[in-house]
Amino acid sequence: MQRTPMIFLFVVLAVLGLIHGYVGLRIIPTLGLSTPWIVALWLLIVVLALFSITGPVLRFNGIENRFTDLMSWIGYTSLGFFVMTLIVIVARDLGWGVWFSGSKIASWLQGMAGREVAAINDPSRRQFVITAMNLGLISLTGGFTAYGFFQARRKPDVIEVDVPIENLPDQLEGLRIVQISDIHVGPTIKRDFVRQITDQVNDLKPDLIALTGDLVDGSVSYLSNDVAPLADLQAPIGKFFITGNHEYYSGVEHWLQETERIGFTNLVNEHRLININGATLTVAGVTDLEAGRMQPDHKTDPAKALAGAPADSIKILLAHQPASIYNASKLGFDLQLSGHTHGGQFKPFHLAVKQAHPYIAGLHNHDGTWIYVNVGTGYWGPPLRIGIPNEITVLRLTRAKKN
Repeated sequence: MQRTPMIFLFVVLAVLGLIHGYVGLRIIPTLGLSTPWIVALWLLIVVLALFSITGPVLRFNGIENRFTDLMSWIGYTSLGFFVMTLIVIVARDLGWGVWFSGSKIASWLQGMAGREVAAINDPSRRQFVITAMNLGLISLTGGFTAYGFFQARRKPDVIEVDVPIENLPDQLEGLRIVQISDIHVGPTIKRDFVRQITDQVNDLKPDLIALTGDLVDGSVSYLSNDVAPLADLQAPIGKFFITGNHEYYSGVEHWLQETERIGFTNLVNEHRLININGATLTVAGVTDLEAGRMQPDHKTDPAKALAGAPADSIKILLAHQPASIYNASKLGFDLQLSGHTHGGQFKPFHLAVKQAHPYIAGLHNHDGTWIYVNVGTGYWGPPLRIGIPNEITVLRLTRAKKN
């Protein structure tokens, strides 16, 4: 393994150790168990933490089979549970800290006023309350995890959005673009899920289909049968594909060959001109923002993608990461379609994701360029979505009303 993957692996192990270790330290000592049970629980926690990373490491090294998929299922699902439990425990501990500080201040004020402060000190009662609270907490987060699992695995929502564009030609009025993104076909998302997406998209009768990256987590040789239903996607203008960061972990050149084989037009820092009854639509696509670090000849280049396109055409950019909007707006694109963020995938994790991206979900106007961020048609890692359902987006071009 190269140095960078090794450093990344150590960072991931440290984060997993923190998540699982904190939960274990805050829960296990309060349960009043005998030593053998305590040891068994800690061993289980260690195994679950290792399962979370073992599957991806094996896939990264070309070992893909049903056993690695099973490890990923167990590791990812348990990781979702531990993350949810960590969030609730931290919130509770912060609440306890505020309550304890408030109690100390109140006791000090009562003492200053000459009042006798009543002390409640019943260790057995305190232990009972803490144990009951922790068991209730585990039940609560277990319920959240089950609900999130159901939400992640169900049919994606269909989100319809009108995009008002100035000077839109009459010929493009009502043009329907269906966007799918971040399916992450891999250890837990297989052919049946992809078939469901394909049928949903075709039922929407799109004029154009855009798949904005992170299609897969794994090799063509292992996953080609699972992505095969996408060959049945139908749109009269065409279906277009751009790379996300995960394609570069999975053999990008092989996947570009495969997406082309199943009927997609790959846009690797390039564009296509589409004539619709005399009106010109420019559909451009760039590689992922991190592509150049992994494959130098794939360094993202929006200017190159647009070079030679008619200045008066309606210009759409497919860019996996929302941060491409900074260059897209300077180049005069009318609309950018992105994914990558998953909208945070579950609340309240979306609050952290907001700090890393200019936009994480929905339609926004950035200095005159519209950007729509799809929150993901699939999911990544833990099969968990809470408050942020997966989606298939229908974007309808409309002429902006003049003030």
